Amino acid sequence: MKVIDLPEEKKDLFCLCLEDWSEDARESGPKRREWLDRCQRDCGLRAKLALDDKGVEGGMIQYGPVKHSHVEGSGLYLVYCIHVHGHSQGRGNFRKHGMGKALLAAAEEDARQLGATGMAAWGVWLPFWMRASWFRKHGYRRADRRGISVLLWKPFSADATPPRWLPGASKLPEPIPGKVNVTAFSSGWCMAQNLVYERARRAAAEFGDKVVFREIDTSKRGAVAEWGFSDAVLVDGRNLQKGPPPSFETIRKVFARRVARL
Repeated sequence: MKVIDLPEEKKDLFCLCLEDWSEDARESGPKRREWLDRCQRDCGLRAKLALDDKGVEGGMIQYGPVKHSHVEGSGLYLVYCIHVHGHSQGRGNFRKHGMGKALLAAAEEDARQLGATGMAAWGVWLPFWMRASWFRKHGYRRADRRGISVLLWKPFSADATPPRWLPGASKLPEPIPGKVNVTAFSSGWCMAQNLVYERARRAAAEFGDKVVFREIDTSKRGAVAEWGFSDAVLVDGRNLQKGPPPSFETIRKVFARRVARL
């Protein structure tokens, strides 16, 4: 196994979270590639792949300076996402072979070389994707919490200061009389969130002017601070997603029920 910097020819695969076999991944659209290219060019984003002994890509990580993220901090780098392919479909299951540990260690060493005072990461306290407990096992400590999301960090120097979630007012969009108001807060960095965005956008279009679809770009810190959301789709002020990405049909039914009440 080895860890390499993300090469240009593998960017599309990276943006599909290594799930190039998946229709859902392809349905998530181009937003993640646009985010990756922009942030590598302008914001110091770093990305790596883990390859097995046959050269097959099995894991990935993306991280960058915290000052360009949805997290408040100084001198730190933030892990946006670390993912090891765990499906039997496509390239197969690469978990339980140390790829995640190797990717995290490589990212930490890279951040140290770039002058970072520590590494931050986010996770959830529930036992699924991006588990906070996994980061704690690798030396991270809790810095902040918001709902099920836990912000963790590992200091590299004595003068490092812990990160915090960006303060936000959790402002809700104003109701639109006689319309269903769909507001998509979209940063572009997460394939799963992009999938929800694309499905909601397509579903909203089926109802004509009865559903108003508005996108708020949260790839800029100011928008996150203003609204208190990084990625979410709100339907008349209620978050559409409370777990894995809902299907297109599920989203369409939600919109249809709201339209019927107009």
